[in-house]
Amino acid sequence: MSEVARTVDSQGYQADPETLKALGRVAVFLGGDSAEREVSLKSGQAVLSALVSAGVDAYAVDVRGCLLKTVEEPEFDRVFIALHGRGGEDGTIQAILSQAGIPFTGSDVLASALAMDKLRSKYVFEGCGLPTPKFRAMASAEEAGSLLQSLSLPLSVKPSREGSSIGIRKVNSEQELVEAYTQAAALDPLVLVEEWIEGPEFTVSLLQDQALPAIGLCTDHVFYDYDAKYLADDTRYQIPCGLDPDSELKLQHLALDAFRVLGCRTWGRVDIMQDRQGEFWILEVNTVPGMTDHSLVPMSARAAGISFEELVVRILMDTLEAGDA
Repeated sequence: MSEVARTVDSQGYQADPETLKALGRVAVFLGGDSAEREVSLKSGQAVLSALVSAGVDAYAVDVRGCLLKTVEEPEFDRVFIALHGRGGEDGTIQAILSQAGIPFTGSDVLASALAMDKLRSKYVFEGCGLPTPKFRAMASAEEAGSLLQSLSLPLSVKPSREGSSIGIRKVNSEQELVEAYTQAAALDPLVLVEEWIEGPEFTVSLLQDQALPAIGLCTDHVFYDYDAKYLADDTRYQIPCGLDPDSELKLQHLALDAFRVLGCRTWGRVDIMQDRQGEFWILEVNTVPGMTDHSLVPMSARAAGISFEELVVRILMDTLEAGDA
């Protein structure tokens, strides 16, 4: 099959009974203690409903407190990770499950940790020659003046290890930079500052080393922030994304490159900006994207003819191969 999937006929999708039997009992890890708990609860419940609808023996586990307790006496054979943010998306739960020998969905420990850390993933992109906005780490408010000597306003200030656009702010002056740094550092001492790319934003969902149709994101907010992602009803999602076929193909391959250089596997989503000159710039890779009613991966899968039930089963099926590795 082509590595860029455009149309998949999923009408009447039926998982193979032997595969469902091989999957055994599945725990859907959701909730957690991160700043993205509420989103994770919604994602996890959606995943659970779809798995049960597809015939999988699945149940929910709200992972709170000591993560080690989740594997002390497991009543499950494998895990669908629907945890967002620190503890669930950053390699922590992946390391615990790996040590316990329990198969889990998505990327492994290192890839999860890299992708969650926006700063270090940008070092990888830069080192591999992939286009990403010019950036610097910011360790104190006193660095604002010197930082503006190497980066041009406007800038984007981000806690390096938060998701769902939590703590991100666009700044247009040194004073705003100081304020934004203080707010971001309260969430994560590791703060990323990068040059703002003015232009359309796109996201590319990835499934089993294939790029699904790209989505163009349109919002009246300053950028595609938490409210635009999960709460607003006026965010516009463009599928087709608005690019010509050759440009969309270039966008999809760039997303695949970003996903691969971090060592990610099975599924994820890559967020990319296009500047006014038509050049693409990688922002970040998400290894456990949202699966809510506002989420982009299910939306992109539907555009490729993949039902939500098929999507979650296909993600889960990769744990059979990973568990045998």
